Amino acid sequence: MDNVAVKTNNKIQKKIERIIGRTIFNFNLIEANDRILVAVSGGKDSLCMLTLLKRQQEKSPVPFEIFAYTLDQGQPGFDAHELKAHYESLKIEYYIEKYNTYEIVKEKLEPDQTQCFLCSRLRRGILYSEAERLKANKLALGHHADDAIETLLLNMFYNGRLASIPPKLINDKGNIIVIRPLIEVEEEMLTQMAIENKYHIIPCSLCGSQENLQRNVIKNFIKNEAVKNQYLRSSMKHALKNIKPDHLWDSDYSDFKSIKKGFDKK
Repeated sequence: MDNVAVKTNNKIQKKIERIIGRTIFNFNLIEANDRILVAVSGGKDSLCMLTLLKRQQEKSPVPFEIFAYTLDQGQPGFDAHELKAHYESLKIEYYIEKYNTYEIVKEKLEPDQTQCFLCSRLRRGILYSEAERLKANKLALGHHADDAIETLLLNMFYNGRLASIPPKLINDKGNIIVIRPLIEVEEEMLTQMAIENKYHIIPCSLCGSQENLQRNVIKNFIKNEAVKNQYLRSSMKHALKNIKPDHLWDSDYSDFKSIKKGFDKK
């Protein structure tokens, strides 16, 4: 097979391949005989993820299946023609299914409400159901390191909790494991890879269509701080793997009441 998923001279892609190879190993994301639904929206992140997982499949010492799944959410102007051609060029199993969540989101939310939350919940529920229908045991999502860093700060600044995006989790039903192979890859690297591979990007008419979103505020904050500190992103990625629960305030993790200075009263 002579295509981009198998052979590449793309230096940035090779670098990303090494990163996700370590991520897959360190978090045990892929195991023998897995059948993985790769959620491909048509954005740069998911297109890169599909190519990278195809590469991993070719090189893996253990057998596993992947297939591309695109959810047509009924957004105006959505055209899957290029995606279909891309899947066929990769010689990969694929599905393009339509669920009109776009109209549901537009109908249910007020103009000043954030669309992303409801949209993502609807999409995730469909992906779980479709993974089950198509006999997949894992669902691969394209969240990257910048998504994890932004989510950490969003939760701290606006939701009063210390939480981010994990590389691996199991759904509430207990039958689908969500994996995020790109979780340690910075967004700029994926942008470069998408440009090098000349992907046809399908934009989302909901994501980013609202001004002053909290995530945009955080994204700009990180961007500005990174100008002053070139190690900001790598430091925050390290922090997500270097947690000190006893240095925080959560009594569920630390029994502060039992910490006392000992006295020998004999």
